[in-house]
Amino acid sequence: MSQPRSGRSRRSLALAVPVVLSLTASLGFLPSAASAAPAADSTARAADATNLSYVVNTRLDHRTIAAVKKAIPVAGGTVVIAYEKIGVIVVHSSAPDFAQKIRQVRGVQSAGATRTSALTPAGTTDEGAVQVLSAEQAAQVAKTSAATPDSEPLEADQWDLRAIGADQAAKINPGSRRVTVAVIDTGVDDTHPDIAPNFSAAQSANCNGGVPDTTPGAWRPYTADDYHGTHVAGEIAAARNGIGVAGVAPGVKVSAINVTDRSNGLFYPESVVCAFVFAADHGVEITNNSYYVDPWLYNCMDDPDQRAIVDAVNRAQQYAQKKGTLSLASAGNSNDDLDSDALVDDSSPDDSTAVERTVDPHECFDVPTQLPGVVTVSATGVNNLKSYYSSYGRGVIDVAAPGGDRLYQIPDTPSKNGRILSTLPNGAYGFLQGTSMASPHAAGVAALLKSTHPKASPAQLQALLKVQANATSCPASYDQDGDGTQDAVCEGGTRVNGFYGFGIVNALRAVK
Repeated sequence: MSQPRSGRSRRSLALAVPVVLSLTASLGFLPSAASAAPAADSTARAADATNLSYVVNTRLDHRTIAAVKKAIPVAGGTVVIAYEKIGVIVVHSSAPDFAQKIRQVRGVQSAGATRTSALTPAGTTDEGAVQVLSAEQAAQVAKTSAATPDSEPLEADQWDLRAIGADQAAKINPGSRRVTVAVIDTGVDDTHPDIAPNFSAAQSANCNGGVPDTTPGAWRPYTADDYHGTHVAGEIAAARNGIGVAGVAPGVKVSAINVTDRSNGLFYPESVVCAFVFAADHGVEITNNSYYVDPWLYNCMDDPDQRAIVDAVNRAQQYAQKKGTLSLASAGNSNDDLDSDALVDDSSPDDSTAVERTVDPHECFDVPTQLPGVVTVSATGVNNLKSYYSSYGRGVIDVAAPGGDRLYQIPDTPSKNGRILSTLPNGAYGFLQGTSMASPHAAGVAALLKSTHPKASPAQLQALLKVQANATSCPASYDQDGDGTQDAVCEGGTRVNGFYGFGIVNALRAVK
């Protein structure tokens, strides 16, 4: 199963099986200095593979790009696709010295393997662990959470909408049909009755492998286990149509860009590069990124492969910014201080054998959330307190948003479930938690702001998002489990701090 970022055991992941309700009836960025943290020798490990994928990043002139394309087969590679607008070429090669050779070619600014395991034929994962309630159970849930004239059937369990005033905002301005939020994720089930009314197929694709596929339905999840993107899409723009749940911005459009590798469910750099470029070229105003780019949790700049990954993805998202696209991303679910001097990463690479390493988060970057211009979102629970799992960091977190907290922040709702209720494939609904869920709430508010300020640039939109947020002070104590030890340290003042950035997003303010 693909694992985006909810519990950050990968994205939505330190999660148990979701509770499901079936209601179908109703650059300039790259530093010159090397990182002080020792990076794993990813190239050496990759060299044992029979066939790998690479990104080759060049100077931005046609003559250079043409020359590099000619040099690639000489070095033992095959061009998969060239994104000449940003100088990124996706290459496959079985030559163990391909990266070393191509880096010597004039005009190549960085190049490296995007994975540490061999390319494998496309396949699918087995359908698994989504537990669907019986028709009788679903009917009982709907009856318990009966809709009012101003709410959806399951909205009583959506404490998150009320926490940011999204229920009230929808009465003033549900969002403009001229605004689209692209969900870069595991795909979206656009046949879901809560998503279909707002879905934009013309702005959707499958970017697996780095080449966009716009065949109808290509953007959908491969299996029911790939529910993450559908959940995210519902949080953003589930329609207010008398069915199921509501999204933060139920009047805007949502699209899907599937970046899941078919063989293992991972999100490789070339797929994410494709997604940002596709979104930009198809008029998407906002992208939501509830994941980190595999296979490295943190990409260290003193490793040539990881440096090339940062370079390639950053070029793509910077291109999107210049074309008018604002991107938001989840902060991660490791409870890491992203402004600390050192972190232990024992999960990378996640496509082969992980090796424990100590990294400096100022030189080793979580991509895309730590790229310049990307809005980094931390997670909160019903009490407006940082969720126990959410990563944080002064100067890193831009805003916070509801992501859920099943352990320490329990809402007074029919289900008493501290997680986030949203859509799942096959007309289902379920609860998930994570910064994966926080980012789409912020993306929904950004979409409302864009609806209210249609001429706002990405930089202006980000500024508005920060201004509209509710300033939230650091808690006097953050001992969630009551064992006498602080579970995280919040640094900063009332207006800006490491837990909440500029504050918790506010949908109602966004439309006033």
